[in-house]
Amino acid sequence: MSQTNTSLLDEVMQWSQETCRQELKSVLPKLTSLQHKSESWDDHIRVLKIITDMFLPHINLSELEEECFSKILPKAVTVFESMMKEISDQVGGLSSQNTEPCALLRNILQAMMQIIDALSTCVRYVGSFNDAPDLDAIRSLPTCILKILRETFQHCKESEVVYCGRMSLVADLLQGLFKEAYSLQKGLLELLDRISLDSSASEEEVSDIVTVIHSLLDICSIISNLDIALHANTWKFLIKQSLKYQSLVEEHLHHGDISTSLCENLLASFHNCVELAEQIKHAALQEATQTPEYKLFQKTAKMCRFFANTLVHYIKEFKFFLTKYCSCFHKVYLQIISKFPPSLCAPTLTMALSEELNAAALVPMDALLLQLLPLRPFAEVVVQQELRLSPEHELPQCLLLVSVLGQLATQPDEVQQLWYTGSQFSEETPRLPLHKALFTSFRRCYSERKVPVLLPGVMMKGQAQVQVTLHHHICVQLCASVAGLPPVYFPVLERCLFDAVLQADTQTALLATDVWCFTARYGTAELCLHHVLLIAQLVKTCTTECYQLFHMGLLLKRMVFLMTQNHQMELVMHFPPSDVENLRVWRHVLLRALSQEARHRVETDIIGLTQKALTDWQNAEYKLGQMDKVNVVLLSLLVVVQGQSSPEEQCVLSATRIVTQLWLRMSSDQVEKHPVLQCTLQLLLYLSAILVKNMETQVICQALLCVDALVSQKCADQPLLAALEFLASLGKIFVPPDSQSQILPRLSSLFGVLLADRSWLLHQHALEAFSHFAEVTNHEEVISQSLCVEETKTKVVNYLSKTVNAKEDVESRLQRLKMETPEIEQHNDKLENNKENVSNKQAAEVVSDLEPCPKRARQETNTEEEYSRYIQTAESALKALQALTEGEANMKAPPQWLQSRLQELQTLITNICTARHMI
Repeated sequence: MSQTNTSLLDEVMQWSQETCRQELKSVLPKLTSLQHKSESWDDHIRVLKIITDMFLPHINLSELEEECFSKILPKAVTVFESMMKEISDQVGGLSSQNTEPCALLRNILQAMMQIIDALSTCVRYVGSFNDAPDLDAIRSLPTCILKILRETFQHCKESEVVYCGRMSLVADLLQGLFKEAYSLQKGLLELLDRISLDSSASEEEVSDIVTVIHSLLDICSIISNLDIALHANTWKFLIKQSLKYQSLVEEHLHHGDISTSLCENLLASFHNCVELAEQIKHAALQEATQTPEYKLFQKTAKMCRFFANTLVHYIKEFKFFLTKYCSCFHKVYLQIISKFPPSLCAPTLTMALSEELNAAALVPMDALLLQLLPLRPFAEVVVQQELRLSPEHELPQCLLLVSVLGQLATQPDEVQQLWYTGSQFSEETPRLPLHKALFTSFRRCYSERKVPVLLPGVMMKGQAQVQVTLHHHICVQLCASVAGLPPVYFPVLERCLFDAVLQADTQTALLATDVWCFTARYGTAELCLHHVLLIAQLVKTCTTECYQLFHMGLLLKRMVFLMTQNHQMELVMHFPPSDVENLRVWRHVLLRALSQEARHRVETDIIGLTQKALTDWQNAEYKLGQMDKVNVVLLSLLVVVQGQSSPEEQCVLSATRIVTQLWLRMSSDQVEKHPVLQCTLQLLLYLSAILVKNMETQVICQALLCVDALVSQKCADQPLLAALEFLASLGKIFVPPDSQSQILPRLSSLFGVLLADRSWLLHQHALEAFSHFAEVTNHEEVISQSLCVEETKTKVVNYLSKTVNAKEDVESRLQRLKMETPEIEQHNDKLENNKENVSNKQAAEVVSDLEPCPKRARQETNTEEEYSRYIQTAESALKALQALTEGEANMKAPPQWLQSRLQELQTLITNICTARHMI
């Protein structure tokens, strides 16, 4: 700086405030020019301090920007940035032995604090006016200050790296620098908070506010790990300004950056919370709520709750600008839910920690979901057709869908349509109907179903709330949604149930079956009939034994229980059991579900058909060629005998005669040679296990010979399982002494062989069959003779005493289940791709021929049905009263009040007849 300029500064330094005020117009331009041209930091700071301390108080608010701020503040930013660069260049030589670099760096840091102090002076001066300034009047101030704040906070954040482990040499100044910056930002935000823009604001003012908001967002990303209070307050102001000027700035804000940053901060604080909670639990500090660790946990939880609520509020106000970021919101939801029970990766925490964590993160997720529900892009993300999630997010996804299901009832029609129907046009982004997505998600929660995870059940009739399985929880929620489902979406629900029953995962099919049965009970009897006819036709269509037949057969078995007696007879008429092709239907029906009339008709037809098939077989020249037909009727005969309660019933006696005829014609040698006879033998064994009390000893001996042949040739598992059921049933009978030598030794031998089988399936069933036999038999010698081998005896004793040889620890079991999951999925996919299975296309053809009638609409008040019901009730009551009065007329007089009450009823009837809606 020249000697003349130095003299000017020295002279000005001696001036009084009055002199400064008088010379402002002439000197201020010279000072701003000096500050702009100054080459050294010291000169710049000296001029800057003179201007802010001595002349700033005399500048009118209307002249601040043009005469001062626009000229001095940009230069201050440039100098500040050059100081930062110098620190980076000089910090390499910093050491306790080398004093010169240390002194230089400390001088720079002190100079930076002086610049910040000068800016604070500017803020305080502008804030001293009673009326808030226009933004145009100070537009350079917030822009330049925010740049310097960003540089300062960034330097403080990176200080450990920048100073390479020698930060202790300047730590005091860094701390002072941070405090000055903290104070400057606080003052600036308070000043900006006083400023207001209306709808007539200029484009420049709107641009300035947008710049402030984005600059604060940038600062937020820097200070997230520096100071909790500063971070929270900065975010609060950012959101407050965004909402304050919403109509002005909403089209200019970087909504993606703001919402993404909120999500990142929420997840960061949440994961910190979880880690701190686990540390507190492991260190057994949960009781000491005054410990530093617990206080830090509480502060972090508070920040987590703040970010969660802020995100919800921001989405609420700017949701239509955030549609591109729904995938991010979806991931946040899943990540948070995955850390809470019943998720398998959720930490086990104490009650106090869990409650605070729930309030901080879990509770706001319901509010978040409520804001996202109306957004089509969110639905497209959540129920997309090919959603691929990590294993730990499968259960959270399932619970998310359950939550959506629970909230839809209160949503407008357009939101319900968005979720319930799925995509309907080719130009739409493909999305599944909500119910189908839920079944698909449940199917993928294999490990959680096997553990099983537990969720809170529904509290009923004042009983304590219990924990229920995932299947139970989802079933209750699905049934509740069906009860309130608008009729227009019922066809979509039917298709979803239909698809779920026809897919390979059995437990998912069971869930769909549960919901389908509730639907049948909740709907009309006619709806139930149509569904049963549809299912029965599909069962009849299955020409091969496939998993779809098993699933649909189970559904049919349960649905028949829900039919009226007349409709059960209608089912019998549609699928008469006298036709062989209809036996595929009746083998899946429990006869105890039928009315007496329908049951008698089915039993009579099946036994008659079985007897005819047996006669045809006996008269055939090539009997083996007729065995397939015999097996078909035997399978249906099994349904008949399973439904009987008394061994004396006529159908039981008829079945026993049929079984006896077949057993006496069975040859153990033929069983070994002809596989078709193994199927016949399997059915005879199941039948004989039920009819054993009606069978003659000679027939039992023949059956044991055939079982011996089965065991000796090591045939497939299914016939051997039937043999075990038959062997277990023999405990119910007493073998006559003259036949014991033929039966008991063979029985002991068969049990001994099957108990020693190496197949885990046969071995387990053999243990069960032997224990059932041993519980009821009178021939105890069979028990001891079956256990001649010590190893077999030990296994039986361990089974009966429920001894567990090796218990799998929880972690190992979870790892095993996770490894099993892809294998099971692959197996299910293989089943579904099997060409012999019933395809959805084939099933759809059947459905199209038997389109069920729609679900009844929920009845409003004043419907014809309700009129009829109430009038019938009134008529019945009045007729009963009439009978009572006539009966008492010959005995004693009615009560005195009866006449007046009847007059009141007469008046009520008159009022009803003259009501407006009756005219």
